[in-house]
Amino acid sequence: MRKMIWTGRSISGLMIAFLLFDSIIHMTKIAVVVESFTKMGWPIDLAIPLGIVELVCIAVYLYPRTSILGAILLTGYLGGAVVTHLRVGSSLFGETLFPVYVGLLLWGGLYLREPRLRTLLSFWQTSAARVDVRSRAAVQA
Repeated sequence: MRKMIWTGRSISGLMIAFLLFDSIIHMTKIAVVVESFTKMGWPIDLAIPLGIVELVCIAVYLYPRTSILGAILLTGYLGGAVVTHLRVGSSLFGETLFPVYVGLLLWGGLYLREPRLRTLLSFWQTSAARVDVRSRAAVQA
């Protein structure tokens, strides 16, 4: 169980580091960001607001009590990136699906480190096992 939690924390940490880097470069408007926004057809004036939205989503994801909501918000944010790449005709398995890969790793890391999510998504557990997990999660909170 400890290895699973630490693996989840490691995966989540890597994804958070990547997303923090992404949000910071949005707010600094470096040349790569300006080029990307131009290629995607977005006005560069949206770079800072998008970076701030991403930072808020990351903060919600990092706070343990709201981590599931944060994952939902980040999934929406990453979905917008997928749609943008589809709209401009980016390569499917490279640029277009990259946000999907990030989202899967975000959810995978959260699943490994968050017992509430494992309880919620427990398709194969018996109802008695679900109750036991819920009671243990309640005691920990």
